[in-house]
Amino acid sequence: MSKKIVKIMNALLIALILVSVSSSVFATSITPLNINGTGANELGVTEVTNFGNSIVNILQTVGIVISVIILIVLGIKYMMGSAEEKAEYKKTMIPYLVGAILIFAASILANVVYQFASGIQS
Repeated sequence: MSKKIVKIMNALLIALILVSVSSSVFATSITPLNINGTGANELGVTEVTNFGNSIVNILQTVGIVISVIILIVLGIKYMMGSAEEKAEYKKTMIPYLVGAILIFAASILANVVYQFASGIQS
């Protein structure tokens, strides 16, 4: 295995460990949270959801714009390059395509997770 693959695997393993670490909560009652006379449903759940949706939309839009600009630059370099340069650009296309697919699929994946979590909650 090359050192680059080992580093990537280590980073993924560390991320998996951080995600899987959880703590137990031992609640004494199931009454709704009440802060300053407001019920649990009035604590700004919709505001947090709308804020999260706007952040995801902004990140997705920025990612799409950047990926299209990079694709245009790589396409122009590929058309203008020599045979050796074209081979190098083909090598850089694979990580670009993986990243672009992840950017486009991230919002779909986030939406699926959100819908699944909403189904569990209700």
